[in-house]
Amino acid sequence: MTRAAVGSDRRDGGRVAWQLLLTLWVGSVWSLHFVFLPALEQSGLAPLLVDDAAAMLRPAVLGLSAAAILAQLVLLALRMRSAIWQDLRAQVMVLAIVAVGAFFLFREVGQPLMAMISYLVVAFAGLVLAVQPRPDESTGEK
Repeated sequence: MTRAAVGSDRRDGGRVAWQLLLTLWVGSVWSLHFVFLPALEQSGLAPLLVDDAAAMLRPAVLGLSAAAILAQLVLLALRMRSAIWQDLRAQVMVLAIVAVGAFFLFREVGQPLMAMISYLVVAFAGLVLAVQPRPDESTGEK
């Protein structure tokens, strides 16, 4: 295998990893809040049961999201190598990590409304990140 082919495989792996991680955390946050939980409510389950499912699933989804966001930050740092904090994607991911931390903090101190707002900040930060170009697209590489 030539050196150019190995470099191309690494870039392709980074592209795939970026897209998979983004799909994993943004898709899970959005589908839980806007699809799965409303479907449970519409199915006629008791509201207490739906609330219990939400109380169990939201922290799990945000824990998964935090891990995926951190992995994406590592990928971005490896890609950019300098001035990462000036990049909008990095700023949005830091916002999402802070919102995940705020969610768990507000949940522990008994502030469910603020925890829900933090959850929605993560969801919309993911949406903003999803419409941004991939790190390899922004530098003009193909």
